Amino acid sequence: MADSAGDKKHEATDYRRQKAREDGNVARSQDLSSAVLLLIGVILLDFTGPMMFQIMAHLVSDELEKPFDPSADARSAIIQLVQLTGKGGFAILPLMGGMLLTSLVVHYAQVGPLWLPDKLGIDFSRINPISGFQRLFTIVNVSRLGFGMIKIGLVFGILLSGVWSRWDSILALGSTNIEAVGQFVWTTMIDLCRNVAAALLVLSVIDYGFQRWKYEQDLMMTDEELREEMKMTQGDPQIKSRRRKVQRDLAAQRLNSDVPKADVVVTNPTELAIALKYDPLTMKAPIVLAKGASLVAARIRKIALENGIPIIERKPLAQALFKQVEIGHPIPVTEYAAVAEVLKYVYQVQGKSIADLTKALKQ
Repeated sequence: MADSAGDKKHEATDYRRQKAREDGNVARSQDLSSAVLLLIGVILLDFTGPMMFQIMAHLVSDELEKPFDPSADARSAIIQLVQLTGKGGFAILPLMGGMLLTSLVVHYAQVGPLWLPDKLGIDFSRINPISGFQRLFTIVNVSRLGFGMIKIGLVFGILLSGVWSRWDSILALGSTNIEAVGQFVWTTMIDLCRNVAAALLVLSVIDYGFQRWKYEQDLMMTDEELREEMKMTQGDPQIKSRRRKVQRDLAAQRLNSDVPKADVVVTNPTELAIALKYDPLTMKAPIVLAKGASLVAARIRKIALENGIPIIERKPLAQALFKQVEIGHPIPVTEYAAVAEVLKYVYQVQGKSIADLTKALKQ
């Protein structure tokens, strides 16, 4: 039977995902970005190409038609070159702008906002020839090599099929003018590139799905990894257990010392228990010495029985005191009447002066 501590059977936690993201480990496919860029580039070139080539042709024609100026110096030549560069840049701006926007959108769609300034430095382990040679024979790189061979075969097949389907038209180009040849070459190039880009896009979507699956598999956690993460984020479970035990012991000691001082314990009858004390000479109002629910309430009732403290069942009063009053604080004014009734009964049983209690609670 396999060691359960080494089996990755737990889904990745949010903390593990965040750490992986901070380290740059995200699910992405370079092939998807390249395929989308190629497809969008071909589409943009199909729309903007004629206009771009026309602008470039006019620029070249205008420059060739200008008369030679023998008095031109280096400064004027630089200014003219800058002007030509600006006009040429304006011609290719739609294509380059569309490609840049596409690249940003594809990257954001795959990984979302991700800023990793630490990755901008030089990692010398990446350029180590020995490490690089070892990485060539990993399963991931071998699978990428096989996937790359499939892409090369697919591209070659699409190009060969496209040329073969136009073979008669290619043979007929010898009897046409140069303008028709140029138009045929342009449309053929655009069609073939669009078909190649569409086929690569399909393959890249499959590759992205595989990368997502592999990413989730790599992030899965073993029992040991899950325990270590819990220690890191929430503290050592053993230390937390000892801390809770100390807290329970302190709470039990406090109950053992405070409950015997109470005058009465108000219950719900079994779910809640509130120990009250009132001294008309030193207190303006009764205070809550202890309170608890479930097991703590049972402990309070047990201590009260052992010390002969009256236990009175008052469900609404117990619920109100449990919710509104903290330990060591006086009861609210709204509960004076209900508590006075309870204390009056206790005083009667114990033979204490009821007049002093009534007078004190009315002040």
